Amino acid sequence: MMATRRRFLRDAGWAAAPLVVPASVLGRGAAVAPNSRVTLGCIGVGGMGTGNVQSFLGDERVEVVALCDVDRGHLRTALAAASLPEGAGTGDFRELIARKDIDAVMVATPDHWHALIAVAAARAGKDLYAEKPLAASIQEGRRVSDVVRERKRVLQCGTWRRSSQHTRRACEWVRNGIIGELRRIEVGVPAKFAIRGEYTGMEKPEPEPEGFDYAMWTGPAPEASYTAARCHFNFRWVADYAPGYITDWGAHFLDVAQWGNGTDATGPVEVVAEDVRKRERGIYDAPEGFRIRYAYATGVELVMSSTENAEEWGTKFVGSEGWIFSENDKLAAYPKSVLTAAIPENGVRLYESKNHHLNFIDCVLTRGETAAPAETAHRAASVCYLGAIAARLGRALRFDPESEAFPGDDEANALLARPMREPWILI
Repeated sequence: MMATRRRFLRDAGWAAAPLVVPASVLGRGAAVAPNSRVTLGCIGVGGMGTGNVQSFLGDERVEVVALCDVDRGHLRTALAAASLPEGAGTGDFRELIARKDIDAVMVATPDHWHALIAVAAARAGKDLYAEKPLAASIQEGRRVSDVVRERKRVLQCGTWRRSSQHTRRACEWVRNGIIGELRRIEVGVPAKFAIRGEYTGMEKPEPEPEGFDYAMWTGPAPEASYTAARCHFNFRWVADYAPGYITDWGAHFLDVAQWGNGTDATGPVEVVAEDVRKRERGIYDAPEGFRIRYAYATGVELVMSSTENAEEWGTKFVGSEGWIFSENDKLAAYPKSVLTAAIPENGVRLYESKNHHLNFIDCVLTRGETAAPAETAHRAASVCYLGAIAARLGRALRFDPESEAFPGDDEANALLARPMREPWILI
């Protein structure tokens, strides 16, 4: 039985062998026929996964048939709210993607799992709604994009501002020269970690709780003693899993910057990180403050800065004749006439989507391209990781977006991929 979104919200009480996928799972699945129902499996049903499940339950074309989470508490709550039997839940994503009755999967795990699960699912013939960032490194993202293309899968990255009308309009105005020649893009992200729970980052190891598969949660990441402070939402402040707001918010805003800059298929050629601040002690060691400067071959400069001023959180395009700022429901410009400017008859018209989740299902059924497809998502995430690498090395870097490497720089090239702890591998 397919649960409704209303019932899900009511019942959940939510606001918002070798360890490689077996070859038998890696066949190509048939495309979903137009006008049919899409059966969906959801991997990671806490945090952002909760909101995604809610949205898909509200689409009459979707039947959620299976859930996966390494936290048995998350899994039990989600199963009950979605009116699914206990047998529809698992703590191992491989069991879910092996099911022949599943057309598509939603992936909302911690970042260090994104690429492994996405590649396995695509090879198993599943379409993907994949949370941002697309992967945990530049090379992982390249692998995801390539496999999705090779297997002819539909992928929608969770960079949902691509389905925001304000964002699309802002980027269209920029792309059509309404603010003159684009010269600079300014991105603002929060300056302090938003830690969930009473954690300081100084917590000592503690016993693993019953019902939480910490070994599976850790997966390919470096082995570390368990503490609740490093898991679930707060993983993003631990450098072994993610580089903090560089990807957490940067994945959204740098994606908008790429869209307005017309660089969805490429990236910057230079990057340097300044004023990088990290905590000197404890497990929360991702960059907490920074100013990252990028240069594109066209001469456009992109600057991402951490700031405590929430009014600056978003993406600002600065041109020779004005500027425009966009974030969520906020749209501002100078001069104000920019906001009423008409796009020329033969001007640039960008992809229009009014709902990110509905757009994904539309494309699963039609086999069309989504608002945030794999290659676009990979390129946007790559901008994030270029900044993270620069922050780690503390020096200016040159980057070739065609080869996706740092010319003649072995130290930087060694950081294009994250080591994966055996027995997990990316195939």
